[in-house]
Amino acid sequence: MRLLAGSLWLGVLAGAVLLVASSAPAQPPDDEGVQIVPNEAAHRVDILIAGRPFTSYIFPDTIKKPVLFPLRTARGTIITRGFPPGPGERADHPHHVGLWFNYSDVNGFDFWNNSDAIKPEQRLKMGTIFQRRIVNRVPGDNVGSLMTQMDWVAANGTGATLIQQDAWYTFRGGADFRIVDFFTTLTAQDDPVVFHDNKDGLLGLRVRRELELPTAQGGLYTDSNGVVTKVDKMDNTGVNGNYITSEGKTGEAAWGTRGRWCALEGKVGDEPVTIVIFDYPKNPGFPTYWHARDYGLFAANPFGVKDFTNGKEQMNFTLPPHQNVTFHYRILILSKIATADEIEREYQRFVAAYP
Repeated sequence: MRLLAGSLWLGVLAGAVLLVASSAPAQPPDDEGVQIVPNEAAHRVDILIAGRPFTSYIFPDTIKKPVLFPLRTARGTIITRGFPPGPGERADHPHHVGLWFNYSDVNGFDFWNNSDAIKPEQRLKMGTIFQRRIVNRVPGDNVGSLMTQMDWVAANGTGATLIQQDAWYTFRGGADFRIVDFFTTLTAQDDPVVFHDNKDGLLGLRVRRELELPTAQGGLYTDSNGVVTKVDKMDNTGVNGNYITSEGKTGEAAWGTRGRWCALEGKVGDEPVTIVIFDYPKNPGFPTYWHARDYGLFAANPFGVKDFTNGKEQMNFTLPPHQNVTFHYRILILSKIATADEIEREYQRFVAAYP
């Protein structure tokens, strides 16, 4: 049985829409509000704020899980890496698309790294998250919501269903901000589910080239003709990203540390941008560890304890059969470089909205 199906979903939605409306940065309502527009033939649901594209919930077979892609600022600037990567972007990690939620070792199956790029002989070691149905979509003047159901299936989608997932996204925006609030409940099916300790998880975002951290290390890049090319030294023109955490860690020092929030800031063209992921006090493993890489992977992972503590601690999170766990995150996108104090105030507003 799905945990948040039917009328219970709607009851949660009714109360939480009011909370979301009261917890966002103060802005006058937009005349055109938040639109939630399904396109079943294209395997997507488009989200528009004030009549302008913000993001899409997409679930093509090629990426092996549903994601939000692309994500835009209030001015319309795309902050996520292209899919496929565009000219000048890194071509590594083809499974990094938009904003996603999965994990690299669930009962021995890798959901994080799966994509069409996996070699045939490796595919049965992977897991696939299948979109099952749109439960509900609620547009609104100030906030819109999308509720979906998914299955986590072993052996590249040919094996047993390990987890049923209920996800609820709410979207809100104003003149200089966009917000995604993400709730999700994972329910184990007939067998225990173990999230074996691993650094690759859980809520992930892959950003565009300008928001990476400058580095001299080479890698794979897409040239102007769309050809993937290996380069030995980076061209860091326009690359200016920087991490900052609630605990004061900055740059590459943010990786593997804990904090209630982490921000990535930089400029895209002439637009200043701050992207913040807020952890929630009731989430397992709070405050989360940050899997925040210089090459543009920005992820919150409470379960990668062994890697993040150099083997000093370990966590293998287990769900007994038919039991569940819920996660809640906020993604805040600002068209400004926010101070740590400003981010902390927004974090406290977020926490107060969901007691």
